[in-house]
Amino acid sequence: MPDFKERGIDVIAISMDSKERAEKSSNDWNIDGLTIGYDLPVETAKEWGGLYLSKAISDKEPDLFSEPAIFLIKPDKTLFFASIQTMPFARPKIADLIKSIDFVEDKHYPARGEA
Repeated sequence: MPDFKERGIDVIAISMDSKERAEKSSNDWNIDGLTIGYDLPVETAKEWGGLYLSKAISDKEPDLFSEPAIFLIKPDKTLFFASIQTMPFARPKIADLIKSIDFVEDKHYPARGEA
C-alpha cells in the first residue's frame, strides 16, 4: 500500500463477507494496514455499477458474493475509474494501476465515459 499512500490515495477493501471471514482473509493474506469493510448488502453491491454476483460453487465460498471490482473515487466523491470483474482473475495489476494514476496526474487526463 505504500505506493498509494505516497500519492495521497486511501485504499479500502469492501466485501460482502462476514466480519469473521473478512478478518480471516486479512490474516491469511498478510495484508496489514489495509482497511477492510465487510457485510456489504446485496442491494448496495447492485447499486455500485452492477457488481456481478455469484453463487457458491464450493463449500469454501459464501452462498452469495460479489466478484472483484476496483473503483478510483475522486476527492469530490465522483467516479474516475471502474473495473468490474465477472471472475476472480484477469484483474488490473497494481503496478499498472499505479502507472495509470501517475499518467493521469502528470497529464491532467480527464475521466472518460461520461458523454
